Amino acid sequence: MKDKLTGLGVAIVTPFRSDGSTDFPALGRLLDHLLKGGVHYLVVLGTTGEAVTLSADEKKAVVDYVIEHTEHRLPIVVGVGGNNTHNVIDQMRHFDFTHIDAILSVAPYYNKPTPRGLFEHYRTLSATSPVPIILYNVPGRTGVNIPASVTVELARACRNIVAVKEASGDLAQIMHIAAEKPDDFLIISGDDMLIVPIMAAGGAGVISVAANAYPAPFRRIIDAALAGDYAAANKEHFRFLRLIELLFTDGNPGGIKAVLSEMGVIENHLRLPLVSVNEQVLEEIRKVVKEL
Repeated sequence: MKDKLTGLGVAIVTPFRSDGSTDFPALGRLLDHLLKGGVHYLVVLGTTGEAVTLSADEKKAVVDYVIEHTEHRLPIVVGVGGNNTHNVIDQMRHFDFTHIDAILSVAPYYNKPTPRGLFEHYRTLSATSPVPIILYNVPGRTGVNIPASVTVELARACRNIVAVKEASGDLAQIMHIAAEKPDDFLIISGDDMLIVPIMAAGGAGVISVAANAYPAPFRRIIDAALAGDYAAANKEHFRFLRLIELLFTDGNPGGIKAVLSEMGVIENHLRLPLVSVNEQVLEEIRKVVKEL
């Protein structure tokens, strides 16, 4: 798994048509764009993919399409998570994991489990999952932080918990994980703005939103950082700081869908309760896309 999950992962969007249906031709264009850009692996049905708005049948159709279209050329990670442990287990039991390399499982949201509850939740998933698990710590969305001590304890206790996608924005916490984790446990940046600092602290790469639009430059950032050339990584990364800010100014994936629409890859449609970015942000995005 270390080879499969090191480098540039992309949390792909789910393109929709104006009637709300899944736009599979647009998804194909996006996948071709990412393959050409040299990404290392794909993350399907994550937050950026608006997975919570998809039915079980739609989720299966999207995953099947990605597998078929990419022809097994890239590892595929699928988002499987929730705030009801037994429901997540039920999802796993009914999901076809053929050609799936790992799952990304978000920390239970809304009900705010204690650190012990978080440990038991993931330990229970670990005993059920047929594929390796990536922890997903994104307290800005879930309302709960997975402490470094819990991440490290899970990494040591559960052999199929192989990585954490860290989107806490807390570099000190990430450094504590890096200092105490097993050697083969991976720290993956979940924050496009902090790719280089996290990799400098021992991170293995990123699961990126921005790389939906700009895979080749983000591949260069990752390659330079993995080679220890942080000056080159920063030089390329700094070109995208304003874009990264804009991607999240009026909601994700509204920002990245606006960018991809400007590039002609997909149409700019989201499913409620999410809506497209406001006109002021859209004009700023258009300006930055033109400059890039």
